[in-house]
Amino acid sequence: MQKPISITAISSISPLGTSLQETWTGYQNNHHGLVPKPLSDTPVYVAEIPEEARQQIEYLRQYDHKYKALDDTVLFAILASRQAVKEAGWTALDHFGINIGSSRGATGLFESYHENFLKKKRAKTLSSPTTTLGNISSWVAHDLQTQGPEVSHSITCSTALHAVLNGIAWINSGMCKSFLVGGSEAPLTPFTVAQMQALKIYSKEKGEYPCRALDLAKKQNTMVLGEGASMACLEAGVKDNALAIIKGYGYATEILEHNISISSDAQCFQRSMTMALGNLQPDDVDAIVMHAPGTVKGDLSEYNAIKAVFRNKIPGLTTNKWKIGHSFGASGLLSLEMAVLMLSHQQFIHVPFYAQETPKHLKYILVNAVGFGGNAVSILISK
Repeated sequence: MQKPISITAISSISPLGTSLQETWTGYQNNHHGLVPKPLSDTPVYVAEIPEEARQQIEYLRQYDHKYKALDDTVLFAILASRQAVKEAGWTALDHFGINIGSSRGATGLFESYHENFLKKKRAKTLSSPTTTLGNISSWVAHDLQTQGPEVSHSITCSTALHAVLNGIAWINSGMCKSFLVGGSEAPLTPFTVAQMQALKIYSKEKGEYPCRALDLAKKQNTMVLGEGASMACLEAGVKDNALAIIKGYGYATEILEHNISISSDAQCFQRSMTMALGNLQPDDVDAIVMHAPGTVKGDLSEYNAIKAVFRNKIPGLTTNKWKIGHSFGASGLLSLEMAVLMLSHQQFIHVPFYAQETPKHLKYILVNAVGFGGNAVSILISK
């Protein structure tokens, strides 16, 4: 780290709600938000935002006549960004930067536009501008009226944590003092679910927990899709209103053997976690919020990487995907939000089917994310 970076606000819209208090309350029990939905031949489990959150999105859609044509991915991002900026006390005059990514982008709109094209053999007027990936950050910048730089990108499921890396880089370069970073995803569509089923990673679980992320004894894949967005406000230095301080960051990419492959000991995670630790001793890390998508190989390879790096003492391990599903490009920031909440409340959140001792205190927490192709990112935070 060239200089400390403060997280001065963090917000989300997720299956747990739209406020930090709702989200924290949702983490206090062993209930999950996964429900069956008829998106394929047989209903599949998904994690949707709650009805009250959906009403807020529909209200936002009516806020500006131009917003009626936008995909949920964009509206999720706008709502979460408004909350984060308000909490940080930023105004448009601060000229903060924006970097919001998405793995899939405007999936719902794209599928709708393409279906219409197949029927009528012509495209609708707004089909292109409303489905480009860049329209997420652009519309957030429009809504917040900021004049700072705005960037969009897609690095599959590690997208949001790559946005954190970009924000850190801009701040360290001196080109910007503050950056709004995050990810947004609205992937609960028939085609997206079908793609995951084609990879044979979607859950067919019939038990109490459809997604068994971090259950290292499971015999079948149990990934479940979720929707949502999460944003964080980053500022240079240690601020009085900081929720947490970014102490380190790491990144790595594996050489592909298969389109979605990752090594059995997740070498990308070994390198990203080691880089994020810097001079900090591995034994000093109290907890890790794992990527743990709920697949057999994905969960186990990350666990093996953790064992390789933290040989003497395995930190407390947790994940939120068994509760809120896997939201692709937004998932890393939702994991970071969980880590910030655990730090703030000094309470570790357990996974119901992973037995371990509760960490005695929480000072350093590591957050992991990885995408198809082994694009790993690790972020180390502390109070």
